[in-house]
Amino acid sequence: MTWTTSPSPLPSTSRAGSMLEMAGSRFFPKIQTTTTPLLSSPSPAHPPTSTGDPLRASVGPMLSRAHNLPCSTAAQSFAQLVQPTSRFQLALDALLPLLNYPNELAQRILVSFILYSLYAPHPISINPFKSALFATYLKEREQAVQTSSGGGSSENEQLVWVLWKILKGDGNDIGPYSPFTLARSPLPPELRASNLTLDEEVFIMEPTTDMLAIEHKEQEGDHRYSNGKEAYEQNITHPSTSHVSLEHKITPEEDDKNERIARSMKLLLAARDRVLTLSEQRILTPLIPQLTSPPMITSMDLPSIVSNNPNIAYPLYIALLSLSPSELTSQGLSLYLDVLKYLPPTLPSFDLLGRLLRDSTSITDTSTGGQTTIADLIRIEVLGRFIHESINWLDNAEREEKEGFISDDRFAKGVQHLCRFYNSLLKGGMVDASSDADSTEMAHFTLRNARFEEANALYRILAIGKF
Repeated sequence: MTWTTSPSPLPSTSRAGSMLEMAGSRFFPKIQTTTTPLLSSPSPAHPPTSTGDPLRASVGPMLSRAHNLPCSTAAQSFAQLVQPTSRFQLALDALLPLLNYPNELAQRILVSFILYSLYAPHPISINPFKSALFATYLKEREQAVQTSSGGGSSENEQLVWVLWKILKGDGNDIGPYSPFTLARSPLPPELRASNLTLDEEVFIMEPTTDMLAIEHKEQEGDHRYSNGKEAYEQNITHPSTSHVSLEHKITPEEDDKNERIARSMKLLLAARDRVLTLSEQRILTPLIPQLTSPPMITSMDLPSIVSNNPNIAYPLYIALLSLSPSELTSQGLSLYLDVLKYLPPTLPSFDLLGRLLRDSTSITDTSTGGQTTIADLIRIEVLGRFIHESINWLDNAEREEKEGFISDDRFAKGVQHLCRFYNSLLKGGMVDASSDADSTEMAHFTLRNARFEEANALYRILAIGKF
């Protein structure tokens, strides 16, 4: 499976969060995207590549010229240069060999970021190059630790840090910095290789797409991939390095569970683009908690899921808002709450908000560390802003309708649905008609649109509530 590159970041927490911020601002100063390229021709240290394919041949010069450009700019250049359907194969043929080839450090850093960015902002767990990146991380970290224990400093410390950031899910933090800057800037002691660890059980698993493709290439006589494959196999098969035994046998129950999770993963991704059938919803819903720890979708996916599948969006939001602080990204719950604030005033949005406002599930209040409920969190953090943005959305729709840009009834339907939703909030005691803070904006809106029966009735309720 492949996913197209998305420009939105997917930040993630790390155990050295404060030091990472310092490393980003103090040790790695950001640069402008107009920097003059270092080179105009490929480095002689590159492994030989086929010149029969002009697209593949152009990758080398592009990488060489990108050493002084931000990593994100180079990744965008690669994405623009290569069609989506060809990116995986070209990355496999032209980029993956460079990851373990003993060439310039800046280029290895850049290749690592491009392999990551091809599937961002989706979690690193579903990146097909994950195992190759992890194998390189283990190999380089072991060498760096050995050098450090002898009193020296490995020249690949920066590469270890970059790979660690990528595998932790913080790869977008590297985007603003150039490979040259990352390779030449010293790391603080807290970010030396000996202090950078990962949960190896997350990465040690069945060989994934990239390893299978490497084996296929070697069978064809292409041995440029050997270093990465040997590192992968070495770290898998040696308990002293990976601390993971291969003697674990998959039971039929575990195999069935893995199959159901894999199918549910596909359904959750499909829920962004189409309405799931009732049978598909019954398969997916029980497994949503497992698909959100860590989350396999981003905040950008949520609006389309709400629009197409509100019945899936509700348990999905319950699972996301119930994540423990250690499982959340650096932005916490605000990443998901902000999506709710800007949902359009449609029936699926009102259905989701209404169900969340009645949900008494206990969750951790990330601001105080105490306990709260999902209903209280949504009422305090989301409801007011959602009403405000819904009014703005409808005002814009009315203006576009008058100017002839739209000819449907989205404005009229939106007014009716919003007024009915607000009326249900009043009946449920979630807003106070006598409170200016709660009802003033809505009172003005209903008065402006009193030609609609629902708005007229709601205005009378709000007016009476003032007295």
